[in-house]
Amino acid sequence: MMNINHIILTLIVFTPLAGALLLALLPDRGKTMQWAALAVTLITFGLTLHLPFHYSYAGQPGGFQFEQNIPWIATPVIHYHLGVDGLSMWLMVLTGLLAPLGVLISWRAIDQRKKLFYVLFLLQQVAMMGIFVSLDMFLYYAFWEMSLVPMTILIATFGRSERRRRAAIKYFLYAFIPSGLLLVAMLWLYAQTGTFDLPKLAALAAGHAISPNAAALWIASLGFLIAFSVKVPIFPLHGWLADAIAEAPTAAVMVLAGKTALYSMLRFSFAIFPGPSHRIAPLMILLAAIGIVYGGLLALVQNDLKKLAAYSTLGQLSFIVLGVFTFTIAGLDGGIYQILNESLAGAALFMLLGLLYERYGTYDMRQYGGLAQKLPWVATMFVLVTLSIIGLPMLNSFVGEFLILSGSMQSSFAHHHLWTAMAATGVVLSAAYMLRMVQRVFYCDVGPKPQAVAGWDLDAREHLALWPMVALFLAMGLASPLWMRAIDGTAVDLADHPASIHATLPNHILKIEAETYQPASSSAPQTTSGGAHR
Repeated sequence: MMNINHIILTLIVFTPLAGALLLALLPDRGKTMQWAALAVTLITFGLTLHLPFHYSYAGQPGGFQFEQNIPWIATPVIHYHLGVDGLSMWLMVLTGLLAPLGVLISWRAIDQRKKLFYVLFLLQQVAMMGIFVSLDMFLYYAFWEMSLVPMTILIATFGRSERRRRAAIKYFLYAFIPSGLLLVAMLWLYAQTGTFDLPKLAALAAGHAISPNAAALWIASLGFLIAFSVKVPIFPLHGWLADAIAEAPTAAVMVLAGKTALYSMLRFSFAIFPGPSHRIAPLMILLAAIGIVYGGLLALVQNDLKKLAAYSTLGQLSFIVLGVFTFTIAGLDGGIYQILNESLAGAALFMLLGLLYERYGTYDMRQYGGLAQKLPWVATMFVLVTLSIIGLPMLNSFVGEFLILSGSMQSSFAHHHLWTAMAATGVVLSAAYMLRMVQRVFYCDVGPKPQAVAGWDLDAREHLALWPMVALFLAMGLASPLWMRAIDGTAVDLADHPASIHATLPNHILKIEAETYQPASSSAPQTTSGGAHR
């Protein structure tokens, strides 16, 4: 009898697809769509929990687990190849968790064309799950392109203003055109190697055996990097972000930015093009540092809550880019961990903004004020989410930010001290714009909207959607090794090779090495992320 480990990834990917087909057949009456979508997303989330409970944490770094590799097409050679490692496993669980929360938060917000909304929402989940588990690049590209369609339709159909179609077209073009470069680069790789299989391509890359043409390899790496950088987005390729976030419904915007593109950058760009990725790392670190400051300054002057959240997202994602492109173990650990943290905190912020809009019909901060007395639970949740986003010690984002800044300071790239100092100002800016927002919305004099509209505090469904996020903020801040024991193996595999070896040596060998060799301008040995969180 086949062990469920051999088919668990297929079950996770295609359960939402089966749910979308089921919803398409059900009548759109009453709360049928909401209950059916909630059931499907909860089943999918339950399946994702199989992964961390059966994952071999002592496995070989760089290896994949729960693999399923079935020949699909003979010419060109395409396999149905799925697998996860420490990088993708927690992203699967995160995506599974956010889906039922998105359904709960949309329960009242979506009251027309509900069948279309929830079918598209489940199809978006299929695409994201497929991206995280695909180890054949052709299969990956199919899911990557599939993810554009539901999101575009969700923005165009369920956006909040008459600008929604413009925002949807802008998002689609920004994402679709660079995907053409990605496809061309993938086809060039296949022409050089005869395979779309990621582990084989990574092995060839490690042996410098993909192509003797360094210029062509460099151009192909740029095709991958540009496609992923636009989707993250990285400054200055963020032109779609503010419009798309401003228009997208809450459940869609919770998964709009960051996760799939950052994962793809780590999975494909770093594995297949290690040399070009190191060559362009100084530029990416510079752009990330600029993006942190730029996003923070723009968020600081916004009156629209959705745009504030959009530029906050740009700054937080730039922080992650800075960490992973340091190619230090601490930076990679922090960057990968911060993908989870930013996704959770960002999703919680957008959920709360959606709840405010549901009650008062505006995202304009100038219309609010004095809500702490009227909506004490909403105010409490806003404060907790704010503390998570700004990186309060003992909460989740502190661990990721500390590791990223530590890794950036250990980096061997030029001017890394300057870029680290610039990035550190982002911590101050995030505290400034988030606390300013909380003060203006909740603790100023009562504004026009609260005077005109009664509003209501969190109900049981909204408590159910928000408290799991708050519990995770605390758990991921205090018990980060539970997540890091899987992530650390991926970070060691991706980090600079000499630094990786040096960082994983036993302490007594490091001590002997330091006493023996003592160079004139020695620096402290790079520490693994364990020094920061264990």
